[in-house]
Amino acid sequence: MAAVEARICAAAQAAGRERPSVTLIAASKTQSTAAVQAAHAAGVAHFGENYLQEAIGKVSECAEMQITWHFIGAIQGNKTRQVAENFDWVHTVDREKIARRLNDQCPTGKRLNVCLQINIDEDPNKAGVLPDQASGLLDSVKGLDNLRIRGLMTILHPQTDPADGYGRLSRLFQELSPQAQGQWDSLSMGMSGDCEAAIAAGATHVRVGTAIFGPRNIS
Repeated sequence: MAAVEARICAAAQAAGRERPSVTLIAASKTQSTAAVQAAHAAGVAHFGENYLQEAIGKVSECAEMQITWHFIGAIQGNKTRQVAENFDWVHTVDREKIARRLNDQCPTGKRLNVCLQINIDEDPNKAGVLPDQASGLLDSVKGLDNLRIRGLMTILHPQTDPADGYGRLSRLFQELSPQAQGQWDSLSMGMSGDCEAAIAAGATHVRVGTAIFGPRNIS
């Protein structure tokens, strides 16, 4: 954890930013509850999960801990109720249908923080709306009462230059800002290998797994 924190601090300083402007999300898919608890004890307060059924157990077992849970995986239409009930943030909304289901199934009194997933590389094999479709998606979901549409998220193709890809998402974020309503303040981008480039481009949330937990357990 100390090494990850040092990297984020150095990247923020190099970009002329304050360290609190970057939220570290520990990407904990395939990790045990014990690993999540150990990371929390080391100072991590935000955790990101990709697989709903795996995540629900961790959320329940860590219920007494002050943790903000982020859903960062693909969302199936029949799982939206459980996502809305168990998570504080959803980073992977790329369809109006999913946004409306999350809104309608959100527990009473709760508002879900949402990022729209953008396929910034226009990769046909990857989820997310294309950049030129982002404005239409934003328009269709920004008035949903139980959602706070906070910003944009992307996952780069491995061959994309991080400075270029994250720079393009940052510019799109700025272009959409006049159209957004409420809190439009979040850019979810960057992982273990390229979080410095993401922070330089304006990332407010970086999703770091391997650098915190080590190689993923794929058993």
